[in-house]
Amino acid sequence: MFVKWYFNGMKTTIDRAGRVVIPKSLRDRAGLKAGMEIEIKFADGNIEISPPPPQGRLIRKDGMLLWEPGPSVPPLTTEDINEAIRMVREERDNF
Repeated sequence: MFVKWYFNGMKTTIDRAGRVVIPKSLRDRAGLKAGMEIEIKFADGNIEISPPPPQGRLIRKDGMLLWEPGPSVPPLTTEDINEAIRMVREERDNF
């Protein structure tokens, strides 16, 4: 059985320019990618970083609910889908 040495947090430092590096494992779990816009806010004594809410809407097609991305959302590539599958499998295998 594989046990991670951390759970939801890791330590990092702030450089002289005020930049913070988010560790790769946390970026992966949060779905953050290079160049992605993020929202940063201060609430209850904590700094919270989150991706923007998804742009799009749910539609009903042939009796099923489907997500229709908004116009500013680039279409998913095969690489995006394969990476999502890999991450879900990895999470499942680590529990």
